Parts: sequence; structure tokens; C-alpha cells
Amino acid sequence: MTNASDILVVFDCDGTLVDSAHNVIACMRVAFEDADLPSPADLDIRRTIGLNPDVAVRHLAQTPLSDTHLEKIVKGYKQAFFHRRLEADHHEPLFDGVCEVLEYLASRNIAMAVATGKSMRGVKAVIEQHGLDGYFGSLQTPDHNPGKPHPQMLEKAMTAAGALPGRTFMIGDTSFDMMLAKNAGCRGIGVTWGYHDDAELLESGAEKLINRFDELPEIVSAT
Repeated sequence: MTNASDILVVFDCDGTLVDSAHNVIACMRVAFEDADLPSPADLDIRRTIGLNPDVAVRHLAQTPLSDTHLEKIVKGYKQAFFHRRLEADHHEPLFDGVCEVLEYLASRNIAMAVATGKSMRGVKAVIEQHGLDGYFGSLQTPDHNPGKPHPQMLEKAMTAAGALPGRTFMIGDTSFDMMLAKNAGCRGIGVTWGYHDDAELLESGAEKLINRFDELPEIVSAT
């Protein structure tokens, strides 16, 4: 590695850092049912994880939605997630190797950030739950950005870190993450333990795929 200080590694959250599919599915089903609409299939919900909630809801709805109806479902989804986090058995585990890799990258003075479809409140809850405070220089969420694959989240993360696209890695589990990397001129690294399959990740622009988190440092170190 020639200069680690100008490298930026940006992580997606759901499906990349944490396994949250069971919570996302449960909360989306509640939101649709409370709006008196048919509940989407679990697999269909899994495939929208990573999108902004409003985009995901439009994808999942079987009929066109008015803005009012859309807002109601999105609000219901966010409320369901908020209440679910307060339950004693709430569980969003980190994937294997996350803490070790974050600590390694931090020890090499490699800048890190998050770019996620999760709300700011949600990603901060994950950071607090798992003791990840201090690792990420910026948190890019739909609260102040267009959703994936619009490049703004990565552009803002790069600006905050003073990084260039060619030395910025987007680590994610969905085609939305890989398209985000491509649209921002960055390097997409797909993880195979998330919610889209290997072929989709490669077709949408992944430079490489990793099967374990501990494969990431070698890729970053070869920059």
C-alpha cells in the first residue's frame, strides 16, 4: 500500500454489516397490513433491502399508490421498526468478521464511512448496539440524500474524507450498491452473504466478490 491515508472504504449497512432481513420483512408486512393492502412476499421484500423506504414500497405495491397512501405506508414501516428496536428480543447481529476488519482498517488510518438506505436513526442505533462508534467519518443516509444508486451519498462521503473515486471502495450486498459505486466512479466490492446473488452483483458492476469479511483488507491493501 503506498498511502493508506487517502483510501476510503464505504460500507452498506443492512445485508453487509448487519443481518436485518428478518426485521425489515416483519416491519414491511406490518406497514402494508395496517394500510389494508396485501402483504408482499418475503423474498420480494428481501430484494428491496437497501433502497430508500419510499422506493421500496412503490416496488412492492401491487397497485399504483397515491402520495398520501405511500407516505402512510412508509411512516408505518418506520414506526414499526422503531418499536421493534425497543423489544427485549430485538436482534440485528453483525456478520462474522466485521469488528476485526473495521479495527484493522482503523489501525492503518484508512478512512471509513457508511452509505445506506437505512435512516440516520436506524444506522446510529446499529452503531450504538454493536459498539462501532468512532470508526466512520461520515454516515450517509436517505435523510439528506437521494437513494441508491444515485451517486450523492458516495460523493458526500468522498468530500468528507478528502478521497478520490479511484481510491474509494463501496462494499455492499446488492446491485444497488454496485450501481452506486459505478455511478460515482468508485470501486464496487460485492459481499456474497447478503440479499442479492453473485451474478447480480457482477452484472451491476462489482469489481470483485468476497465470501468472508477477512478477504477485504487484502483487496484494499493492494490499492
